[in-house]
Amino acid sequence: MILHGYWRSGAAYRVRIALALKGVGYDQVNHDLRTGAQKAADYAKLNPLKLVPALEVDGQVLTQSSAIIEWLDERFPHPPLLPADAFGRAAVRALVATIAGDTHPLHNLRVHQALRERFGADEAAIADWNRHWIATGLAAVEAAVARDGRGFAYGDAPTIADCYTVPALYSAHRFGVDLAPYPALVAAGDAAAALPAVQAAHPSRQPDADPQ
Repeated sequence: MILHGYWRSGAAYRVRIALALKGVGYDQVNHDLRTGAQKAADYAKLNPLKLVPALEVDGQVLTQSSAIIEWLDERFPHPPLLPADAFGRAAVRALVATIAGDTHPLHNLRVHQALRERFGADEAAIADWNRHWIATGLAAVEAAVARDGRGFAYGDAPTIADCYTVPALYSAHRFGVDLAPYPALVAAGDAAAALPAVQAAHPSRQPDADPQ
């Protein structure tokens, strides 16, 4: 099993957390998004969208973090990362979609590049953009965690929701978002971050991470 990623990619971070929670071993091939390495022809054959992550397994390639993580949960069912009940699964998937569909795409590297190149945004404007959209997404996630969390983002054990909230909080810290309005989310993130598996997936512990 080979995970194509980048140490600071939030989407790759999610998959690393899921792999670690499942105890599944894998190799890493890393692509520095800052240099455009993900656009190389050999990687584009694996993932035509030229984004990370991608997971090579059994001669096939899986893309999109949500699809990869759900595949992992089906292929390696213990410990389960989705609740047993239909409402719980829907609630977790809704939280995931809030981050993966409505929040993260607005503050990733290619959006930053477009803001600079197409609209002349300077770094201060980009930072303000990031904080605005991250905070907007976290407010919705906070409401979900406050309603459904009982120690973790959903319920009292790690789920796919935590695979998304931990990287979302990492991005929030990185871009200087005030986290005081999100106490339930921060508490759940702290609980997940205390798990050795989640610690192993942290960006700073990846082989391609920038020196501290």
